[in-house]
Amino acid sequence: MTVLTPLDTRLAAPPTTTGRRRRGWRNGLTIVAFLAPSAIPLAAFVLYPMIQAAWISLHRWNLISAMQWVGFGNYTKLVADPKTRAAFGHTLFYVVGEIPLVFVGGLALALALNARLKGRSLLRGVYFLPVVTSWIVVALVWRWLLNPAVGVVNHVLALVGIQGPGWWTDPRWAMPSIILASAWKDLGFVMVILLAGLQSIPEDVKEAALIDGAGPWRRLLSITLPLLSPQIFFVVVISLINGFQVFDQVYAMTGGGPAGASQVVVQQVYDLTFRYSQAGSAAALSWLLFVVILVITLLQTWGQRRWVHDA
Repeated sequence: MTVLTPLDTRLAAPPTTTGRRRRGWRNGLTIVAFLAPSAIPLAAFVLYPMIQAAWISLHRWNLISAMQWVGFGNYTKLVADPKTRAAFGHTLFYVVGEIPLVFVGGLALALALNARLKGRSLLRGVYFLPVVTSWIVVALVWRWLLNPAVGVVNHVLALVGIQGPGWWTDPRWAMPSIILASAWKDLGFVMVILLAGLQSIPEDVKEAALIDGAGPWRRLLSITLPLLSPQIFFVVVISLINGFQVFDQVYAMTGGGPAGASQVVVQQVYDLTFRYSQAGSAAALSWLLFVVILVITLLQTWGQRRWVHDA
């Protein structure tokens, strides 16, 4: 018969409440140590400014004098302002116009560059180059290309007998001009994401579809797109978030004009803050935009269960 010594008894005994609490603290400190390098900048440069903006949105403030409490007055004034509704309308027009262009173009490029082509690595780099180019540079280049008088685009259209529009100088064409430039710049990003998804599709699935006699369109609709749905979901979510925050290209190409035809929400936030010294209203508008983006993202996340399939 084995006789347990006092030391063996202590080792065999279950841990006490104090021991479990001490291990819990050690595990918690370890987690905090690993999260701190990213959590501290996130709290300092994202969470704190958001809380500060929420507080400022409840005041009237011109960035110089003391803030005056107005409660939700800034929000009610913005909701009733036709300029705010127009800015949201222009932003929605941009999102609806840009995302289909960039998705269809990015998918077409991904499918083409996923095939065995000579020089495809070079082509991938060429198509991705605009993504890493400064938005101001891209906007200024497209402002010159779409210049109604001396622009290359209208010159080419004139060669085939088409009179080019006024582009960014025409209220009807100002937003399409921005959409065109944005789609050209974002095409490479969508291409890379979808190309990575295409390369992760199992080869045996493609071979099985070929053996069953599925044609190119049937393989695209029944095999490729369903298995590409996680990447498509990511691209759509990121594109919507970025689309509602469009600013750089608008500021550089049109400045919100002509006659406010391309004024978007972030441009209005900028104008309220630095042109009209209405920081409270600007903070309130930024929070309204945040709520809109949050609701749309949550709806997308909820709806992904219906159409997103893992490979």
